[in-house]
Amino acid sequence: MKKLLVLFTFYLLNSYTYAQQVDSTYVKKHYSKSVHNIKMRDGIKLYTIVYTPKDQSKKYPILLNRTCYNASKYDNFNAIGQPSGYLVQDKYILVYQDVRGRYMSEGKFTTLTPNIPGNDKKNKTAIDESSDTYDTIDWLIKNIKNNNKKVGMFGISYPGFYTAAALPDAHPALKASSPQAPISDFFFDDFFHHGAYLESYTAAFPVFGYQKPGLTKKPWYIEQIKRFYDNPPNDGYKFYLNLGPLKNITKKYHYDNFFWKEITTHPNYDSFWQKRSILPHLKNITPAVMTVGGWFDAEDLYGPINIYKTIEKNNPKAQNTIVMGPWDHGGWAREKGKTTHNHIQFGDSISTFYQKEIERKFFAHHLKGEESKKLPEAYMFDTGAKAWKTYDAWPPESSKTTFHFGNNGKLAINKATNPQEAFEYLSDPAKPVPYVSQMEGLTFTPRKFMSDDQRHASKRPDVLTFISDEFTKDMTLAGEIVAKLKVSMTGTDADFIVKIIDEYPEDHPNYDHNPKNIIMGGYQQLVRSEVLRGRFRNSFENPAPFEPNKISDVNIRLQDILHTFKKGHRIAIQIHSTWFPYIDRNPQKYVDNIFEANAEDFIKSTIKVYGNSVVEIGGRISM
Repeated sequence: MKKLLVLFTFYLLNSYTYAQQVDSTYVKKHYSKSVHNIKMRDGIKLYTIVYTPKDQSKKYPILLNRTCYNASKYDNFNAIGQPSGYLVQDKYILVYQDVRGRYMSEGKFTTLTPNIPGNDKKNKTAIDESSDTYDTIDWLIKNIKNNNKKVGMFGISYPGFYTAAALPDAHPALKASSPQAPISDFFFDDFFHHGAYLESYTAAFPVFGYQKPGLTKKPWYIEQIKRFYDNPPNDGYKFYLNLGPLKNITKKYHYDNFFWKEITTHPNYDSFWQKRSILPHLKNITPAVMTVGGWFDAEDLYGPINIYKTIEKNNPKAQNTIVMGPWDHGGWAREKGKTTHNHIQFGDSISTFYQKEIERKFFAHHLKGEESKKLPEAYMFDTGAKAWKTYDAWPPESSKTTFHFGNNGKLAINKATNPQEAFEYLSDPAKPVPYVSQMEGLTFTPRKFMSDDQRHASKRPDVLTFISDEFTKDMTLAGEIVAKLKVSMTGTDADFIVKIIDEYPEDHPNYDHNPKNIIMGGYQQLVRSEVLRGRFRNSFENPAPFEPNKISDVNIRLQDILHTFKKGHRIAIQIHSTWFPYIDRNPQKYVDNIFEANAEDFIKSTIKVYGNSVVEIGGRISM
C-alpha cells in the first residue's frame, strides 16, 4: 500500500503540479496565508487557500486557480510551480480553490459541469463552473484586503477547463484568463479522440469516478487505484490484449465507477456529451485570453487549438492569443534546462522563455497595467526548425499542400499519381499495431509517443506507409490538416489512423542525450496523428455501419501543424486501423456499443484505401 501511495503521489506531482520553482521558505517570508470556505449562491461552501503579499504598501491583483486535484497540496506555503516562480516573485494575491465536490469543498462533483447559457447570477439554482467562479471572485474582491479589483485565472489540464469555463458570463473583475492544456470536449480530447476510446487512460478513472465520502485532504480512491497498481504489469500492450473486450474492464475494474458508467452508456455524441462541451458557450468574451498548449500533448491538443479558434470566430474583437510550444502535457510549467520530448531535443530553457517573456508579461499588462509589447496573435514553435515564430492570424494564410498516394509506397506532392489504384491491408484486432516503438508498462496517461520513431509501424503489413522524395530545400507546413480518404472493407466498421511523419536522413548523427540503442539515422519522427472511429464518418451523434466492399468517404481532421521538414529529410504518411493500447480495438464488425462487444465480435477485415485519397495541409479550412 505504501508503494502504491508513493507511485500515485509521483504521478500527481509530475502530471498536474509540476516542478517547484520557488521554495516554501520564500513564500512564507513574503506571503501571509489564510483559509476560507466561500459560500456559493446555493449555500455550498468551497475550500479556498489565499496567499497575500506581506508588503501592504500597494494593492495587488488576484491570480485564481480552481482545481479538482486538491488545493491542499498548495498548503504549507507551497506554490509547486503554480503559478511560475516569476509570478510569485512579482507579487500577486495567490488563490487556490477546490472545485465543488472535491477534497475540502462541499457539494457533488460533476464531470465537465455543463454550462448554463445566459446564467442569471441571481438564480440560486443555476449552478455551473461560471457561476461558482463568479461567486468566488465576487467574494474575493470584497473580502481580501489590498486587492486592486482585478483578477486573472490560470490552470493546466482539468483546471484549464475550469479556466475556460469561467469565460462565459464572466465576472467584470476577471480581466485576464489563461486556459492551459484545457479540456474542451471529452468526446474529442482526453478520454476520447473523435469517438475512439483511449484505452491507455483506463487506470486514470478512479481519480474522477468516485464521489468523496466527506471533507478530506487525502485521495479517497486509493483502493480503486490499487486494483491496477498493486502489481502493475511491465507490458501494457500484453496486459490490455489479455484483458479482452472493454466489457471486461467493467467487470474487473470499474464496476462501481460513475464516470466509467457515463462513458459506457453514452458511446455516441449524444446530449450527455454535447452539453458538456464548453466550445458552444465561448461567446461575448470580455477578459483577455491566452490559451497555451503543447504540440506533443497526447491528452489535450484538441482543447487549446479549438478553444482559441472558437473564441476567435465568435469574438472577433476579443484580445485572444494562442501559444503552442514543443511540450507534452503542461511541459511549459517545468524547466529541465534542455527541452526534449522523447528522443528529440528542441533547445535550451524554452519553458523559462515562455514563463518570463510571454506568461509573465501577459498577466502584468492586463492585471497591473504594466506597459509591454503586445503579444502576437499566435506565438508558435516550429517543431522542425526548432524556433519560435509569430503570426498575425492562426492558422496563417498559406498555399495548400496536397499529398497523393502512389505505387510502391510513393508519396507525391501536389500531383496525382494513380487515382484508380487500391492499397490494401488485413487489419486483425488480435494483432493490433502498437502505438509505441518500445515496450511500455501500464500508464495513467501516455506521454512520449507523440514524437516517437515510427519505423516499427512501417515494417508491418497492416500499415500503409507512403514516403516522399528527399527534400532539396526546407519545406514548412503550417496550419490545418484534413485527410480525405476513399475506403472500402470486408467488415462493417473500422478505425482509421493517419500519421504525418518526418523521416531523417540515414546519415543523421545520434544525439548525446539518448540511449545508445536510439539510432537517429532514418528515424521516423511522429509529427502529427489522429484517429477517427469509422462509424462516425457522417455523424458523431448517429453512427452507421459500412456496407462491405462499398467505397465510402472518410474525412479525418488532424490537429494543426507547424513543422519545417529540413533539407535531406522526407515526409511520410501512414494509414492503419489499430493503434493499441492508446485507443481501444474496434471489433470491425459493427455493434451498437463497443463497450458491450463480445470476444466473438472481433473479426479480421481487409481494408482498401484508394489512390484518389489525399491529405491536405495548410491553407484555410472552414470549421
